[in-house]
Amino acid sequence: MLSDRSRPVIEATLPAVADNIEEIATRFYAHLFGEHPELLDGTFNRGNQAEKTQQMALAASVAVFASSLMKVPEQHPEHLLSRIAHKHASLGITPAQYDVVHDHLFWAIVDVLGTAVTPEVAAAWDEVYWLMAYALINQERGLYSARGVRPETVWREWEVAEKVRETDDVVTFRMRRTDDRLVKTSLPGQYVTVQVPMPDGVRQPRQYSLTRADDGEHRQFSVKRVRGNGTPDGEVSNLLCDSVEVGDRLTMSLPFGDVVLDDSGRPVVFASAGIGVTPMAGMLSHLATARSHVPITLLHADVDEASFALRHQVLEDVRALPGGSAHVWYERGADSSLPVEVHAGVMDLDDVKLPEHALYYLCGPLPFMRAVRSALIDRDVPARDIQYEVFGPDLWQADLVTEATPGADGRDAADGA
Repeated sequence: MLSDRSRPVIEATLPAVADNIEEIATRFYAHLFGEHPELLDGTFNRGNQAEKTQQMALAASVAVFASSLMKVPEQHPEHLLSRIAHKHASLGITPAQYDVVHDHLFWAIVDVLGTAVTPEVAAAWDEVYWLMAYALINQERGLYSARGVRPETVWREWEVAEKVRETDDVVTFRMRRTDDRLVKTSLPGQYVTVQVPMPDGVRQPRQYSLTRADDGEHRQFSVKRVRGNGTPDGEVSNLLCDSVEVGDRLTMSLPFGDVVLDDSGRPVVFASAGIGVTPMAGMLSHLATARSHVPITLLHADVDEASFALRHQVLEDVRALPGGSAHVWYERGADSSLPVEVHAGVMDLDDVKLPEHALYYLCGPLPFMRAVRSALIDRDVPARDIQYEVFGPDLWQADLVTEATPGADGRDAADGA
């Protein structure tokens, strides 16, 4: 809880910090990597740095956390913290790294705001930082403890057992373990971080959703090739798709991720678009493996059938579920050779009958998830029953106004693998 001494200072300076937080974040990262270039080897995603999405995500998370302290002093934005903590745990982040971040972040705040950062202001924002940092450190400690690991032991080497080209742009990697240690089971919906050595020798981390239930020997994830649209192509996705082959080895983290399948027995609706099908595939695989009788509805939107990654796997899993059904929307028309109900155009929830009292899981481009969430809210679906997964830095956090409302579940906040 923020102290009474710091509260009025934060309230008075929050607008100025919020107005300049993107510039603060940009200078922070530049200064951090100037002093600690080793953090770009295996910890930070330099693609996100180049596109400035990481800077925007940091800015949003700091602003949301500080705003939350003002609105609901006794309650931290748990969903924001949980999402960050899981991402950090998948990267093996240590408590000591928070000290490094602190020093460079406060250098950037002073560098941008100058003399406005009086000792009183610095002390108040220092308190905010450590409230957030210790909350994350404690959550990450719990995640490591639950897995029986330390930050440096979340990693393990795996071998590519199969490489399957799902579409022109999506490749599935089925990995097998390379030693006799037990494979710690993933929860349906979780992801792993893959450390990929680049041609310049720097390891680059990327998170990928697990797309099939664990079997004790194997772990599966799918990669979409990132093609530049005025920006460079994705260096990791293209290297994986083009150069990594069966027999090669990759370093992967233990599974983490806070968007996991609820086991309450309520009906479940998966709504995905494009490569957003990957966490849904993982959840469906878990359900099919467990021979679940929970009513399941899969809603998926794509360009056309050839672009629908993992289509055979997910539809086979839906057919294996006694309560399973699926609807697909193709932008280029309703032509399909698959045994599924196909609609032309973009996803329209008016085309389907949704189960009552269902839980919803969304994944896909942000505009898609905003549209689906809005349609569900218009249907009086409770916000707490809508979860979402975001690939890359979570840029929805700036919109998490419901996090500061007592009793609200931030998972619903849609606006973020």
